[in-house]
Amino acid sequence: MLIRLLVLFTVVPLAELWLLLRIGEAVGLGPTLGLVVVTGVTGAWLARHEGARAWRAVQDQLAAGRLPGRELLEAVLVLVAGIVLITPGVITDAVGLALLVRPVRARIAQRIQRRLGASLEVRTIGVADRAAENTTGRPPPSGGREIEL
Repeated sequence: MLIRLLVLFTVVPLAELWLLLRIGEAVGLGPTLGLVVVTGVTGAWLARHEGARAWRAVQDQLAAGRLPGRELLEAVLVLVAGIVLITPGVITDAVGLALLVRPVRARIAQRIQRRLGASLEVRTIGVADRAAENTTGRPPPSGGREIEL
């Protein structure tokens, strides 16, 4: 985990700086700054639009009485995209914009779901189970069920 954080906070910014300098050498300062501003503004607009859509999907699932696992995961990915788009740079902008494209985001959510899905479990405790827990001092037998994300 420490190595991943080291890469995230040192190597990525250095790569961003190197790439921005190379682009600046090739096309000049003005177009390079324009590229960063245009991707930021476009990304912010897309993040707002996709974030609102993702939030509506979460609310629809809740209103239907279902847990919004997949929808919530996609909403988190939109949030991550917005955070990444705030960071100036070409690589982070590309990652952020990719996360805002629905098919790309759905595929990433599917991979995350597969990776984490087996380890997620929800345990339901009813009134009778709470009474059993209170008299024995231990939790009731597992009446849990797995949920889909």
